[in-house]
Amino acid sequence: MTILRRTLLATAAAATALGLAGGAMAQDKTKVGFVYVGPVGDGGWTHEHDMGRKAVEAEFGDKVETVYVENVAEGPDAERVMTQMALNGADLIFTTSFGFMDPTINVAKKFPDVKFEHATGYKRADNVSTYSARFYEGRAVQGVIAGHMTESNIVGYIGSFPIPEVIRGINSAYIHAKKVNPDVQFKIVWAYTWFDPAKEADAAKVLIEQGADVILQHTDSTAPHAAAAEKGGVITFGQASDMAEYAPSPRVSSIIDNWAPYYIARTKAVMDGTWASMDTWDGIGPGMVGIGEITDTVPAEVKEEAMALKESIASGEYHPFTGPLKKQDGSDWLAEGETADDGTLAGMNFYVEGIEGDIPQ
Repeated sequence: MTILRRTLLATAAAATALGLAGGAMAQDKTKVGFVYVGPVGDGGWTHEHDMGRKAVEAEFGDKVETVYVENVAEGPDAERVMTQMALNGADLIFTTSFGFMDPTINVAKKFPDVKFEHATGYKRADNVSTYSARFYEGRAVQGVIAGHMTESNIVGYIGSFPIPEVIRGINSAYIHAKKVNPDVQFKIVWAYTWFDPAKEADAAKVLIEQGADVILQHTDSTAPHAAAAEKGGVITFGQASDMAEYAPSPRVSSIIDNWAPYYIARTKAVMDGTWASMDTWDGIGPGMVGIGEITDTVPAEVKEEAMALKESIASGEYHPFTGPLKKQDGSDWLAEGETADDGTLAGMNFYVEGIEGDIPQ
């Protein structure tokens, strides 16, 4: 064998070895997918989930690869997107909207080696975990501010869909607004969307026309804030994200969803082989729910009261659903000092006493 041929063979062997090593390194990289119901630029719900995705990248660097698909409709299209992610090698997939629940379960059955995490749902499997935040804790804080700040005694609430998560929030906000203002009324408009700026703006305008000078929302865009700013004399609260571009008014505070620690922990669990199916429901105490800055539009004594409530919830000293409480039909629900159990809250399908109107079926 000539020296030249030996040299060429040795070079080829070295290149092959490097290629195999590179392939192994690529395979060792954990691939994490995210399925979003709205655009990453919505300024609210999806924005905060995407902040969590970026936190995973920052935490693990070149040990992970993240991918996402935005604006995925709840239904068959979600199943298609999840299937493609799994086929493309995702090790872990976060599906971040309630309506993705059944598609997540369906796709997980086809890919038993892929781990799935579904946000705000309740169906689990060996390779499907569920997670959510106790948004109702933040709604209690908002309720205190809203009850004090309304001059018309009418608080408007933009609901997305009539599911337990949204109903809990309405009830919690109302209970705590009523505690500080016995004359307060809630008017609720259902938008039947998570993200549709035009519908959200229209809902806000309808509520303002009905006399609301405080608007709360369980939808994801900043459109209600823009409608309130245009009208003047109406205050709003950021939903899911700080929406601070509308501070100090109309936006006077916000609920902030902090998904980053959870996403980092669950990605690490896949990496080290400790991932197991579980249900997580955290709130203000563990830091999954944050309260955005309360601006100086809110009087100092009201801000102090709201922050004291936040701290008592965070410490576990106080539960936002503490009796005595009745249901809307006047029947007893919680006795003096009794607190709601998680099972009832997770399936909540009723308004508390004092809220007018029916929950759409």
